[in-house]
Amino acid sequence: MDQLLAIRAFARVVEAGNFTRAADSLDMPNATLSKLVQELEAHLGIRLLQRTTRRVTVTAEGRDYYEKALRIVRDLEDIDASFNVVSSRLRGHLRIDVGGSTARDVLIPALPDFLARYPDIRIDLGVSDRAVDLISDNVDCVIRGGPLSDSSLIARHIGNATMITCATPGYLKAFGVPAYPDELKNGHRLISYLSPQSGRPFPFRFMREGERTEIKSEHRIGVNESNAHLAAALAGLGIIQTFTYATAEAQQRGALVEILKPWRPAAYPFHVVYPQNRHVTQRLRVFIDWLIAVFPQRLRGV
Repeated sequence: MDQLLAIRAFARVVEAGNFTRAADSLDMPNATLSKLVQELEAHLGIRLLQRTTRRVTVTAEGRDYYEKALRIVRDLEDIDASFNVVSSRLRGHLRIDVGGSTARDVLIPALPDFLARYPDIRIDLGVSDRAVDLISDNVDCVIRGGPLSDSSLIARHIGNATMITCATPGYLKAFGVPAYPDELKNGHRLISYLSPQSGRPFPFRFMREGERTEIKSEHRIGVNESNAHLAAALAGLGIIQTFTYATAEAQQRGALVEILKPWRPAAYPFHVVYPQNRHVTQRLRVFIDWLIAVFPQRLRGV
């Protein structure tokens, strides 16, 4: 038995919550993963996992073994990482989750710089506005905007995005240019961004001289994905609030026009988030440091 591989296999089952997801994340057959865990249990003489047709649960002994064995795995990764640093050739795989428009307009255009610095690091991008479970989905980090609600995660601030209210020239010609936020309640067609988690629309937010206002008028159309949200505005379906980095190109060619500029919403914070109980590899550290260096300017749409 390859004990280290068996420990890694067992740890992934614990984190993923089932054998299939764990096997997929380790890129090995389900039968191989199951055999490794069985061999580890036989070697230890204890039951680590309770299996049923529907779910896998960790025994008390399994939880204790997981926590102790994981420290050994982390120590080995630290040793490997220290030699990678010495050789100046960081290697390995990063799994990153990011929202649609942030991937398209901010992260992906900047990635050539990171990959030029670290050519031996491979990156898998999960692009979706829907939140993922970093542990069970085996994601190294998530780039997200807005308030943070999960205290079990570590978050590093990577900049603030500027939000604007805008519409197409054709829409504004047909429905008029609002001079005040309250005018949005009277005959205007709003395109709301819907929370991918709850399905509820985010209100239109405004701020002037420190005073904040929210408009919760009924929307004409709601969209729960950021690229499609922008596409709805470009189609002339109504007024949206979104990030300047997403609208920069459309504004430059005159396809979208900013309105209510004196009432621009407050700056929108972005963070890179990762689990506090997972080892932070050197390749993740350099990626986070790179984000902190390059993201603030790009998020502002500059």
